[in-house]
Amino acid sequence: MSTLTTWLEETLCTLNLTKTMDVPNGFTRLSFTNEEKSAHHAFQRVARELGLSVYEDEVCNQWAVWEVDPSAPTIAIGSHLDTVDNGGGYDGVAGVLSALGAVKMLKDQNFQPTKNIAVVCFVSEESARFGVSTIGSKAISSKLNKEEIADVTDRDGITIKQAMEDFGVNWQTLDNVTLPVQKLESFLELHIEQSTQLVEQNADIGIINGVACPVRLKVHVKGMANHTGTTPMHNRQDAFVSIAPLVNFVQEEALKANETATSPLVATVSTMQLKPNAMNVIPGEIELGIDIRSVDDDLKRQFAKTIETFCKEIETKQDVTISITTLVDNDSVALDPIIQGKLQEACKTVGLSAHEMDSGAGHDVMNMASKWPSGLIFIRCKDGVSHHPDEYAAIEDIEKGTTVFATYLQQQTSKA
Repeated sequence: MSTLTTWLEETLCTLNLTKTMDVPNGFTRLSFTNEEKSAHHAFQRVARELGLSVYEDEVCNQWAVWEVDPSAPTIAIGSHLDTVDNGGGYDGVAGVLSALGAVKMLKDQNFQPTKNIAVVCFVSEESARFGVSTIGSKAISSKLNKEEIADVTDRDGITIKQAMEDFGVNWQTLDNVTLPVQKLESFLELHIEQSTQLVEQNADIGIINGVACPVRLKVHVKGMANHTGTTPMHNRQDAFVSIAPLVNFVQEEALKANETATSPLVATVSTMQLKPNAMNVIPGEIELGIDIRSVDDDLKRQFAKTIETFCKEIETKQDVTISITTLVDNDSVALDPIIQGKLQEACKTVGLSAHEMDSGAGHDVMNMASKWPSGLIFIRCKDGVSHHPDEYAAIEDIEKGTTVFATYLQQQTSKA
């Protein structure tokens, strides 16, 4: 076992605040909690041991900088350490670990970069606590509207504003966190794949072309609640029965769309609320949530229109009222093709196979890409399981990602 492998194993546990990765109930480090803060403190300790200068910005992102020249460009790399409830120890953590590991590799080789290298640990990437994601990266890339999120609450009624202030954020000066474009040259992130394409393609590294941001719909159906025992079957306005065909429709139409689409589309009926939700009452109202994703924005928006047309047909046939609200309609994010090419070259240099693909999940990189040339790579994730205690990435795969990062940094910061 190499020195780097041992360091990665030990530091993986350190960042996860554990002595072993065998934790049956997984890890819970929700946004702006003491658990997330403890992980940030662990990051600071590791970074200082590597000889990096550590500071915290106004939104409590952690920065660890290898500064060679204050006037030189800075390449940033990193991810996050917060988790979902009972999540795994690799989502986010692998990205932070590989960034620190890449710096360690270069320092162990006595490499002297010509550019500054900054490892960033973003705060509050997951939406598990508040339903709002990537707060840290949104803040520095001018995409955070603090007044819009201030009063959003968690399950205990604590607002984002209160949680952030308790965490150490000065709400009044929060807007100062926005980074001018010239502060960074580019940004890189590593993430576990959360799927199985790399295994299926027999590839070591995924190089991401774009991030598929969602269209999210809320479908509200109003029928007529009535007694289940006394209302004849032919004289009902059952909201649940009326809209039930939509579930299969979304599944089947998504499969059909992918037969001809150049970019894959996924669509999911993922939430449902029934009213009055009583055993002896016909459902009078139902609300469904639908999540549609593709890097092809036209495709996902056309799919949403297809759903609207189908719902109008149901409305006419079933004598119910259906309204559709668009909750989210975000353009997908294309990552920098020049950086993709450089990452391909780095993989080739170290003899690792690369597979071009898209990301169906959001990451901090999608915010960073709005301001700086950005790249994202994936490493293998066992069985595609993520946001679950069984989430797992082999240390060998983390080491492969670390090596790609170190090689990329060396190639981009070497003397001419």
